[in-house]
Amino acid sequence: MYIPKKYGQSKIDKCPFCNQQATTVNPQSIPVCSRHKNSIIKDIKCICGGYLDIKKGKYGAYFSCMNCGNMNMKKVLEINDIKDDKETDVKKEKISTKYNKTDKSEITIRSDDPRYFT
Repeated sequence: MYIPKKYGQSKIDKCPFCNQQATTVNPQSIPVCSRHKNSIIKDIKCICGGYLDIKKGKYGAYFSCMNCGNMNMKKVLEINDIKDDKETDVKKEKISTKYNKTDKSEITIRSDDPRYFT
């Protein structure tokens, strides 16, 4: 059964860090979401074991290997596990602060208290 494409659905870029819709580009010219606009991708390896170079072409970003040639972004992201260094640090801080709270105190807030609305 043939289902025609709708306008605007033919090419939707995804952020390599979080798989959300990409709205901007980072300093390496890779489409990313607004949260990761300052993040960079480091040390991307090819199947053969060599490092890949990031290039920008007519149809967007792609990667180039000296042995294998050019590879599209989707294939490279399937091979490599891309992580944001800042995001992992923030998660570790949230977990450590969540479980390190030893002083528990009860606070009573009345409806006329300014802390009631926060």
